[in-house]
Amino acid sequence: MISQSIFREYDIRGIFEKELNEESVMKIGYVLASKINGIYVAVDYDARSHSLQLFEWLAAGLNAGGKQILSTGIVPTPVNYFTNYQAWNGITPSASVMITGSHNPPEYNGFKITVDQAPFFGEDIYRLGKEAERIASVPRVPREVIKIDAVTRYIDYMVTHFSHLKGMKEHIVYDCGNGVAGIVLPEIFTRLELHSKGIFIEPDGMFPNHHPDPSDEKNLKEIKALLAKEGDIAFAYDGDADRIAVLTRKYNIKGDQMALLYAMKMENPTVIGEVKCSQVMYDELKRRGATAIMYKTGHSNLKVKMKEANAQLACEVSGHIFFKDRYFGYDDAVYATLRMLELIHDGIDIDKEIEALPKVFSTEEIKVETTEEEKFKLIEEIKLLLKNPPADFPAIVDIIEVDGVRINFEKGWGLVRASNTTPILVTRFESEDALHAKEYEEKVNDLITEAKRLVKSTR
Repeated sequence: MISQSIFREYDIRGIFEKELNEESVMKIGYVLASKINGIYVAVDYDARSHSLQLFEWLAAGLNAGGKQILSTGIVPTPVNYFTNYQAWNGITPSASVMITGSHNPPEYNGFKITVDQAPFFGEDIYRLGKEAERIASVPRVPREVIKIDAVTRYIDYMVTHFSHLKGMKEHIVYDCGNGVAGIVLPEIFTRLELHSKGIFIEPDGMFPNHHPDPSDEKNLKEIKALLAKEGDIAFAYDGDADRIAVLTRKYNIKGDQMALLYAMKMENPTVIGEVKCSQVMYDELKRRGATAIMYKTGHSNLKVKMKEANAQLACEVSGHIFFKDRYFGYDDAVYATLRMLELIHDGIDIDKEIEALPKVFSTEEIKVETTEEEKFKLIEEIKLLLKNPPADFPAIVDIIEVDGVRINFEKGWGLVRASNTTPILVTRFESEDALHAKEYEEKVNDLITEAKRLVKSTR
């Protein structure tokens, strides 16, 4: 029996041995093989203690399905993506799988899948789960793995494309969080002759120093202290190095603010943002002559929308930054680091640019606990309630339903969306001042409470 709860909107994710065990993982590999037209699949993994075991099981399933495995081994997720755009002794993979738990607790792991240089997600993943459940067993065949060295080629690529940064005078500090960013970053910085100092560089899947989630302020304590003492600019990374935090001595720069900075060096770009991005980002991009598109949260959604809109850049507030401009169109925290350093090298004062933006008060993401069964029902109930809101509800300008409900008020906005990966609702609020933001939060929370009551009454 395979738990269908591990098949998520963007990837496959579950607890090692309990949900991701030999039987389930081999079946996933075997069914996935049938979804891939070519022969070769690049499979790599992060630093978690069970990632290598999952690799063995997944490779066995893919081999049984007639596929051959290319593997470097332990790498950042962007290095695994990178393999899809390279020829290895004349072989270009038709797909890739990154075995990673990202920033989840140590007992979790999962699979991020790319097929034909595009995300494998949504209905494709759900169908894969149903098909895997119907398989009685997977045939045993000799396991074949072809070793490649994607890490060296990736590092060479970065050093070549950012050679103009050599010898920058700024002092860089960075926190790998005991994730896999440390496999590539130190050598890149050394070869670019940059003044850098890293902490928690050694990959350790138990994350002994802090949880590898740079969007959570409490995980930035050590890097902030180092920045105050020794650095001009700081970076922090999640467990698989596809998400970044950028810090100056004044600011923790969020993903939507990063997008505004990166877009400065692009001519009239198209930029994709998610529903949690500040209205300041959308308005400022349009003011500068860019095209700004609001879309669904999630790395797979944004990659697909980028291709559809021929966009140069996309972002999530949490620090997923996607570059098609001069790059391949996926989220890569290492590449985003070098593009940020390039802005500094070109004379852009990051603090001044942030200070020049319109001032708004934005909450962090606020999580409301619910259940997997109820979270999407709650969103539908909230939509119904908004058709006839309470008399004391703030005046609504319009409602955007691209992903959950984003309510535009006269002096700001509020968001409620169901997480695609955990049993929570995610809310965020923004206004010209803290009082209005608090009012929006309180009134939307009242709606959520009423929606919960109504959903429970219909059980």
